[in-house]
Amino acid sequence: MKVYANQLVETLKQKSLRIFVVSGDEPLLVQESCDLVRRGLKAQGFVERDLFYAESGFDWSGLLYSSNSMSLFAEKKLIEVRLPTGKPGDAGGKVLTELVSSLSEDNALLLVLPRADQSTQRTKWFKSVEAAAGFVQVWPIEAKELPRWLENRFRQAGLKVTRDALRAMAQRTEGNLLASVQEIERLKLIVGEREVNVDDVSAGVADSARYDVFKLIDAGLAGDINRCVRMTTGLKAEGVEPLFIVNMLVREIRSIESIKTAINQNQNQNRGAGQREVFKKARVWDKRVPLVTKCLDRHDSRSLQEMLLQLGSVDRTVKGLESGDPWRKLQDVVFRLAGLKQFSRVGAL
Repeated sequence: MKVYANQLVETLKQKSLRIFVVSGDEPLLVQESCDLVRRGLKAQGFVERDLFYAESGFDWSGLLYSSNSMSLFAEKKLIEVRLPTGKPGDAGGKVLTELVSSLSEDNALLLVLPRADQSTQRTKWFKSVEAAAGFVQVWPIEAKELPRWLENRFRQAGLKVTRDALRAMAQRTEGNLLASVQEIERLKLIVGEREVNVDDVSAGVADSARYDVFKLIDAGLAGDINRCVRMTTGLKAEGVEPLFIVNMLVREIRSIESIKTAINQNQNQNRGAGQREVFKKARVWDKRVPLVTKCLDRHDSRSLQEMLLQLGSVDRTVKGLESGDPWRKLQDVVFRLAGLKQFSRVGAL
């Protein structure tokens, strides 16, 4: 049973579930969802808690022992399993399947793992667990959703905030929700009851944004030049290896080039239906279709091929076979992907 994170409180009130799976890559949101599950189950009498970290070499028999042993301090017990890899292996899968099928009414189970991809969700063990569980998928907060999320957090803290302050906070804490929450709590101590403005954020909020290569690629596909500047600068400052970014960009641009070619070949078909079929075959997630479509409208096959050649130049520069600054060359490619053919170096690397 799939449970949306914002419906978790209501689901727990129903008292019909004793098994939960919380999955996601955003630590703060995963932790908060787990806290809600623990509080909800505690209210139902599951007071004692056995916590297991299923890392390499973990003895899975301990789970069955915990399930079969009586609680020492309470009538009911929560068994919490944290699975850092998201893959229990054959032995772990069998134990989890057995645990779920034989779980007594005096026990509850909370399984915490990273984002469960489609291959994980298709495994026998996961299907067995999900069939009896509330499956909470925790999704990251997208950049365009971050200001609204921050506004809700300010409201929960009893603070009012200006739009400019929200935008500044979003830029400084993107990809680091824990830092966002900490900064809001700090601002609450500083500003008191007055409205938080952009000067408060600029003066006091540290630049703790964290970026990843995949968000950089999405910013390029979306044509968001300002985010491309911030993210390439941030990735360089974090010491990310430029060749890794090159490899990811090459993979993405080749995929888009193949989609472009397939669409051109199917141009005599109904355009909308033809594109949907091409996207499906290329395994483009529904959520990314608008981004890829923007990029397809912006570039022709020649432009995409030229960007691949530019990335080859970045590769050779990193390896010392060509002169120049690899990060500047890399940023040029990202800018071009975003649709900027001529640009000023102001604000760039």
